[in-house]
Amino acid sequence: MSPKSPQIPPTFGRARIVVLLASLLAALSAGTNYVPYSPQLGSRLGLTHTQLNLIGLGGNVGVYISAPILGKIVDSRGPKSLLLSGFVLLLAGYSGIRLVYDAGLPENVTALSTAMFALLIACSFMTGVGGNGGLCAAINTTAKTFPDKVRGSTTGLVISGFGLSAFLFSAIAHLAFPGNTSSFLLLLSLGTSFPMLVGFIFVQPIPLPPSEAHHEYLDVDQAEADAASLAPSILSAPAHENDSRTHLLTHDREEGLESGFGHRQVPTTAVEEYIPEARGGAGIELSPPRGVSRSPLPGRHRSRSTRRSFSQSGKQLLDIGPNIYGVKLWTSIDFWIPFISLSLLSGTGLMYINNIGSMAQALYVYSHKDRYSEVDASQWQAAQVSTISFMNFSGRVLIGLLADFIKSRLGLPRSTLLIVVASIILSSQIVAAYIENVRVLWRASALLGLGYGSMFSLYATLCIEWFGLPHFSENWGYLSLSPLFGGNIFSVAFGRNLDAHERPAESSYMPPPPGIPLRQCLDGLACYVDSLHLTIAACIFALALSTWAVWRDRRKTLEIDQDGMYGRVPNVIWEEEEEES
Repeated sequence: MSPKSPQIPPTFGRARIVVLLASLLAALSAGTNYVPYSPQLGSRLGLTHTQLNLIGLGGNVGVYISAPILGKIVDSRGPKSLLLSGFVLLLAGYSGIRLVYDAGLPENVTALSTAMFALLIACSFMTGVGGNGGLCAAINTTAKTFPDKVRGSTTGLVISGFGLSAFLFSAIAHLAFPGNTSSFLLLLSLGTSFPMLVGFIFVQPIPLPPSEAHHEYLDVDQAEADAASLAPSILSAPAHENDSRTHLLTHDREEGLESGFGHRQVPTTAVEEYIPEARGGAGIELSPPRGVSRSPLPGRHRSRSTRRSFSQSGKQLLDIGPNIYGVKLWTSIDFWIPFISLSLLSGTGLMYINNIGSMAQALYVYSHKDRYSEVDASQWQAAQVSTISFMNFSGRVLIGLLADFIKSRLGLPRSTLLIVVASIILSSQIVAAYIENVRVLWRASALLGLGYGSMFSLYATLCIEWFGLPHFSENWGYLSLSPLFGGNIFSVAFGRNLDAHERPAESSYMPPPPGIPLRQCLDGLACYVDSLHLTIAACIFALALSTWAVWRDRRKTLEIDQDGMYGRVPNVIWEEEEEES
């Protein structure tokens, strides 16, 4: 008699809820690159807006350029190493920024040295890599722990923590030590790093129970079933002996390996990580889906009753749907359309978020030249960041719920929401281009936060749908490289535009009223509106690309409906064996 296998926790049992909460905690500590301390940093260290944008971009580059590497690590080795490295990098990064801030500028020096400026960029880069490591581990674990019917909602909830992070830490700092930037940086160094240790203990993928797994097999997304033929690494996995009466055979194993584009490693599944014995587990009985050939093998005879079963490899195939990665990913137009649109939309969001403090400052100075208050100015800056962060959180939660709703209830592909997200971000830039009073700037900030949060949550869900779960984090990492291009271009352009409108101390213009910083543009909206015109054009192009992506996805869905859900799943032969009567 074989030993009893470990029990898999129920779908919404305590074990999965603990994993979800620990993943959410890690995500809450991962999105602090957008917290509002850059104006104070620039004022104390004599930094220009362009330099502040470069420091901010250091963190953004750390987030996005590390994504493919971290994705590969979590796909192959699990989340533990990323959470541990996130603890170290976040603690070191924010502590380094705090040390430079506390040291300030030497006497009779008006500009920060190149070495210290490079150190700030390096520390910002470390916080980006560390935060992204925690977020990547949290998203990957959540996606593997919950079934498809709630995957959009649960991953959206975890990603929403990333959006709420800046609001959470800003609110704590405002209540605990208002106006104390040094203490704020200390809070960031400790408050972002130690939750990663909590995640190190509790964040691990949990496999689905047999009932939910069986349900997923029969309710596989049509696009995933159509692309299941692109999972050669699963089909070619070595078969294990089992004690069932039938076996799942694979066809042309060597050919499948060759089509794997050099990736011969079979991804670790949630079952294998949670229950190591599952690596050589027995086959799971399952009636074959409609559309799969039931022809008997040569030399076999039909019987009145037969039993069919999937091996573990066949189970994985239907569990994950498509498995597009490597060269196949980079040569797919379905990768480049979201890559370009995400670059434009996220670049717009990064430009706005990185510079919202300067925008609020310009509008406030323009309408309060005679009664300028540094305290009031900082409060308006913090209000914009809090608005963006809260709406970012809301967007990440709502888009996940809405994506699951329109797919399960309305029968529409989740990609339909790409048009909605692009339209929201476009509207935020149009609204911002006409706001001249800081009191109503929250309208544009709310729209931008809603669209920006929805964008990342939706694109992550579509990455699973279009390219598969086994290499999700790696593929999402490659897709996450796209903000580097739009973010760098738009943010640097904004900084240069704002610097060009400033009035330096040695200028022949009349100096600003007392209390207003010398390097401050006094023209209000005109200080930066040209940058908004640039992002409006970019968002219009991204909207066109999103519409094209929705059309392509809808057309593929219709084609699959005509051919049958499983009509294109190749290389699966159901062996029928005669039973003893």
